[in-house]
Amino acid sequence: MNHRPPQWVIALAAVPAVVLGAPLFALLWRLPWSDLASALSSEAATSALGLSLVTSIAATALCIVFGLPLAWMLSTGTGLATRVIRALCLLPIVLPPVVGGVALLLAFGRRGLIGQWLADAGVQLSFSTAGVVLAQSFVALPFFVLSVEAALRQLDVEFAEVAHVHGASPIRVFVTVTLPSIAPAVAAGAILAWARALGEFGATVTFAGSLQGTTQTLPLAVYDLLERDPAEAVVLSAVLVVVAVTVLILLRDRWFGVLRQATPR
Repeated sequence: MNHRPPQWVIALAAVPAVVLGAPLFALLWRLPWSDLASALSSEAATSALGLSLVTSIAATALCIVFGLPLAWMLSTGTGLATRVIRALCLLPIVLPPVVGGVALLLAFGRRGLIGQWLADAGVQLSFSTAGVVLAQSFVALPFFVLSVEAALRQLDVEFAEVAHVHGASPIRVFVTVTLPSIAPAVAAGAILAWARALGEFGATVTFAGSLQGTTQTLPLAVYDLLERDPAEAVVLSAVLVVVAVTVLILLRDRWFGVLRQATPR
């Protein structure tokens, strides 16, 4: 039986609740409701919103295309190489986004480890829209991979084994049997990855800059507008908060289950 905690415990618990909730209430309190439509229809807002939608959807697509094979591999491996790759996959979650942007710049910038070869081929990722997609994918991929790997680890392999016995190839089994079984986890991972990509700031501004219409996404526009037009910055911030809250409500406790089941072994 769960016993109600003492009053002093409740008082201590109220402190972080206030710290977490006060900024959100303050945002709603300062929201210019009467100028909401004009703020959302401004050139800076529409440009940033449109670019954010395009780049975050592109980043999510990349996470799905490359994250599915990665999650499949991680769910079946147990050796040292698997542990190292999983650690690398988890790194963007705990790494400061700005540090991630610096690392991306050193790797894919014009003079970077790989970027110099791309530049010779006429491809430039840094300070471009493609660079925004790369930065968003870098920080969003772990959320997708964790969701799918956790689902694969708890999947009943009986049906897959039956398909193998009847001569189906591993790819065919994965596409026709495994993938439909983990479809909810794939969808949840994609939504989480999209929300993370949409809200990405640090890696994007470091690696791609903040050029309106080219690399200035919604979070970057908020930062840029804080000095020039605080009211519009508040409106765009509210848009990001609404998206984040909606994602959390839709997924409910699925993400917490993912973290619990995908703990590296």
